[in-house]
Amino acid sequence: MPRRRTDVPDLDDLVAYRGGLVVLVRDLVELGMHRDTIAYRCRPGGPWRRLAPGLVMLRNGPPTRDDRRRGGLLHAGPDALITGLDALELHGLERAPRPSGPVHLLVPPERRRSGYGLVMIERTDRLPGPAPGRWPIAPLERAVIDTVRRMRERDVVRSVVAEVVQRGLRTPAQLATELEAGAQRGSRLPREVLREVSAGIRSVAEAKARVLLQRSKALPPALWNPEVVDEHGRFIAKPDAWFDDVAMAWEIDSHEFHLGPADHAATLARRSAMTATGIIVVATAPSRIAREPATVLAELERTHAQAALRPRPRLYALPDVPTSGAFVG
Repeated sequence: MPRRRTDVPDLDDLVAYRGGLVVLVRDLVELGMHRDTIAYRCRPGGPWRRLAPGLVMLRNGPPTRDDRRRGGLLHAGPDALITGLDALELHGLERAPRPSGPVHLLVPPERRRSGYGLVMIERTDRLPGPAPGRWPIAPLERAVIDTVRRMRERDVVRSVVAEVVQRGLRTPAQLATELEAGAQRGSRLPREVLREVSAGIRSVAEAKARVLLQRSKALPPALWNPEVVDEHGRFIAKPDAWFDDVAMAWEIDSHEFHLGPADHAATLARRSAMTATGIIVVATAPSRIAREPATVLAELERTHAQAALRPRPRLYALPDVPTSGAFVG
């Protein structure tokens, strides 16, 4: 414990004592600072800023997101965990909205705190252990479910869930288990999206394409993201959608909905590999699915009919089934 002193502690001492520029007032008092001095330094135009009752930032300016996270954790008390969008960002997700507003925190059920606009505090009797890392954050599956329960935009929920599954961070079954374990309020939309992802959907564009196909009376159900192999078991490609009866692939043709710029080159190589084995490939930009759905569906139906006139290549499709099982609830 640093020695008590009657003057204003050195800023470096304060930062070293608590590890950052956001500190509790009681820690400043513990270091020997008078409460009147703290209040004076937090005056309008002063060198410090008050974030919430009992919480001070040792500079005057807009708090960064890390300042809000750190301040929220100090305010919430021991064992608090960051969840929601802040946790998703700290887990490294790229498609989730950037966090703003109050930081969503999980605390033990007996903890009583007000958020004061800085944090949204959720008391829970299912407080998990923190994920490894610099920040005390909820495990990824908990953070995802805590986030999507509070969302109302289907495409945003699709984007978050699809990224987690597409990158192999969690399976649909693991997310479904977490969804079932918690409160059911706000679970309808995540449940519907998990069904899509369990069917092989791996992007927002594919989800919209699947909805479009359900309108057709001429097309059979498609397999989504299956592995297509030849008669010797050699891998050919993994198309977005696959019509097995006629060996026709449907590619939702935009790298915007995939993970990186290298995917564009991979898409061209995949398409060449498919056409070389006799697969009929239809490519559609995601914008056309929204802008002219009837035309896109008619093109698919005509191409499917033409594909049925040729001998079907000896190819086989292996459905994309997550290793831990699919969510079918």
